[in-house]
Amino acid sequence: MPSLGADMDAGTLVEWLVRAGDTVHRGDPMAVVDTDKSAIEVESFDDGVVEALLVEPGTRVAVGTPLARLVAVGMTVAAPEQSAAPAAASRPAPSPGQVVVPAPSPGPVVVPVGGRPGGRVSPYARRLARELGVDLDRVSGSGADGAVHAEDVLAARATTTEQVPDSPAVEEPVALESSAPPARSARSARRETIAALMSRAKREIPHYYVATTVDLHALTEWLRRTNRERSVAERIVPAAAVLKAAALAARRHPGLNGFWVDDAFVPAPEVHLGVAVHVRDGALVAPAIHRTADLSLPEVMAALRDLVSRARAGRLRRAEMADPTLTVTDLGDQGVEEVIGVIYPPQVALLGVGRVVERPWAVDGLLGVRPTVRLTLSGDHRATDGATGARFLTTLDELLQHPEEL
Repeated sequence: MPSLGADMDAGTLVEWLVRAGDTVHRGDPMAVVDTDKSAIEVESFDDGVVEALLVEPGTRVAVGTPLARLVAVGMTVAAPEQSAAPAAASRPAPSPGQVVVPAPSPGPVVVPVGGRPGGRVSPYARRLARELGVDLDRVSGSGADGAVHAEDVLAARATTTEQVPDSPAVEEPVALESSAPPARSARSARRETIAALMSRAKREIPHYYVATTVDLHALTEWLRRTNRERSVAERIVPAAAVLKAAALAARRHPGLNGFWVDDAFVPAPEVHLGVAVHVRDGALVAPAIHRTADLSLPEVMAALRDLVSRARAGRLRRAEMADPTLTVTDLGDQGVEEVIGVIYPPQVALLGVGRVVERPWAVDGLLGVRPTVRLTLSGDHRATDGATGARFLTTLDELLQHPEEL
């Protein structure tokens, strides 16, 4: 069980995405783990063949607990019946001395669902359907042989919400009564996790705060022109531009891009910008857009859209949660004008972004109305001081005045 954040000491295995005998490569998704904040895909750390799955879905284990056992490709694989996962039981054991050449992975482990044709649903999709009140008998699967995955459940939920917003089945008292206790318990666990981390952050990190108001006239005009040439799905929003500018500013001021570890600052070699996303039951996650400063602005926009979508669907990856180097929290869509955030340890800075507001603004001695945004940097005074934070915000402002160069 990997550590998927500074606040994680245990996780629940939700679903296996491989079976005993499957060949995996470094970075391939192997399992879905619930961290009390979000469901995250855990990737393989090495190349190899899955010899055994050691933990049953639904089991909560401490960080560092072995979840599966891999052997080198070409080695003899033990009989899959030794695996903890039920799906492994269907594979025959190799003969003595036989070298197993595994077939490609067939995808997520699924279990039959009575009463529906095709009838295969992944365990995570089943749990998601139960939480959202989705009738699996009415869900069309997009997987092989009609298998239902989490994306199908979310699509069915969206369709149901649009077509029958007042469905009696969703509001039935018995259903609400039976599902309420687990929902309250899960929410309590998530809030306890966040509370512990934020208490630690405020207790251990001496915060300082610097803020500025940025004129977005140049950015909004440039986006208006360039977005005319893009399809709706490819249009860029100001938030993506702020992310790209923040990543470039962090590269120029590396003292804000890294970690405080063992009473010393450790700079990060790349800028992996964390993006705060609100997910189920008010939980908060901050997965990373990797190498943000090296991406083009359209690539940042595509990565942002993909990251938010998967975060809310519970399909984040381990690497995205493990290595953000600086976090940005944007609450402008919630109507707030200024965000003064708490640093996510072991990071040493956090950028808060408010909503775009039209304000009176003097340019070259003439007063007009300009779109503006309030940016606030929370810094760790052990790693940097207010002067470094001020230079970071000045650089960020200058970059946003020349959006064509982002």
